Amino acid sequence: MFKSLVLAAGTVGFMAIGSAMASAETLADAMISAYKNSNLLEQNRATLRAADENVAQAVAALRPVVQWTADYGWSKSEGVSSSTGREVTTEGSSASTALSASITLFDFGRNRLTVSSQKEAVLATRETLRSIEQQVLLATVQAYSDVKSAQEQVSINQNSVRVLQEELNATNDRFDVGEVTRTDVSLAEAQLASAKASLVSAQGSLVTAREDYKAATGHYPGQLAPLPKAPNLPKSRDEAASTAQRNHPSIKSLQHSVTISEIAIQSAKANKLPEVTGSLSLSNDEGGYVGQSASIGLSQTLYSGGALDSAYRQAVANRDSARAELRQEAVDVAQAVLSSYSSIDVYRAQIRSYDEQIRAANVAYDGVKEEATLGARTTLDVLDAEQDLLDARASRITAEADLQVAYYQLLSNMGLLTVENLKLGIPTYDPAAYYNVVHNAPLTSIRGEKLDRVLKAIGQK
Repeated sequence: MFKSLVLAAGTVGFMAIGSAMASAETLADAMISAYKNSNLLEQNRATLRAADENVAQAVAALRPVVQWTADYGWSKSEGVSSSTGREVTTEGSSASTALSASITLFDFGRNRLTVSSQKEAVLATRETLRSIEQQVLLATVQAYSDVKSAQEQVSINQNSVRVLQEELNATNDRFDVGEVTRTDVSLAEAQLASAKASLVSAQGSLVTAREDYKAATGHYPGQLAPLPKAPNLPKSRDEAASTAQRNHPSIKSLQHSVTISEIAIQSAKANKLPEVTGSLSLSNDEGGYVGQSASIGLSQTLYSGGALDSAYRQAVANRDSARAELRQEAVDVAQAVLSSYSSIDVYRAQIRSYDEQIRAANVAYDGVKEEATLGARTTLDVLDAEQDLLDARASRITAEADLQVAYYQLLSNMGLLTVENLKLGIPTYDPAAYYNVVHNAPLTSIRGEKLDRVLKAIGQK
């Protein structure tokens, strides 16, 4: 009967643990929350939509500008007639309406170069958004690891306080029977006080970690699942570096910036060339007078005090600067990738060493404690052994958390730390959806309906 009760209790306990684990928040859950709730992501999505509208405005500059005007005037004058000598009052009014249209007929490609430049700016801004997404997800990984680490640090410090309290009690008992001195009791009391201080510090770190977690995900952590296994990582340093050079958002953004600077040089050249414009107008004055006009104009700046030449030289300098920045970014990204790769190896080696240290320290602690009961060891020996074991366990917890962050830091340095690449299984923001609707500067109601659907899909209506 007793055995049945024990088995039943064990089964219930196992089911409770399994249920708690099933409901625990995972790292993937935390990253999903961060992606959905990040104000930083929302800000940069809006920045991207603003860049999309720059393309629409550049396209609009290729089209005619149609304007209408309406004027109404009233006047009254009073005076003395020179011929009759009488006071004369004159009063009148006038009204007119006009419709005019103007267009740039030929500008040697200046407006089209502007369109191309704005399109490149959109692509660069998309890469910036991807970089921000990586920052948000990496911050979440850091926050999750910090909370798990802080929780475990609190746990081992609580256990240390409990063990040292028992050690102090035992030392007091031994002091009462004359086996140890007052010095041994004081050593135990000092070690217990130190452990309590460490516990308070660990609890404070946990409070800070919880606040960081809330800032990253939008909510405080509940029960967190254990740190997951390593994500898919490159097989070699060379593979990691090669992937980063092809895919890192900072590099791709600067590549678009270089293209923009090259377009700027072409625009500076085109600004020295003529421009052909055309205009049409139709006016209707009070009294039925109708006027029509058409004109075509050719203009070119012959002298600007050196401003146009200076603008060209400036564009060349900006291109050279952008190219140099791109080359340096490639160096920085490669360095970051190799550093992250090495950090993973270091943390793994540290964990193996800490595992061995914990095993040895645990054996040593048990042995010293047993020898102390036989009078072969002092209370100080026991306390030192317990502290060595505590330090080893704390160091392993920190290394485990650092390793977890290093995994995702490597993915970030490769440009792969995104919701899509991590396969988190949630709908993601489509950076092209808004652009596809507005880049041609639409006016029709059909396009308006499409835009409404896009805005609703991204939560803006």
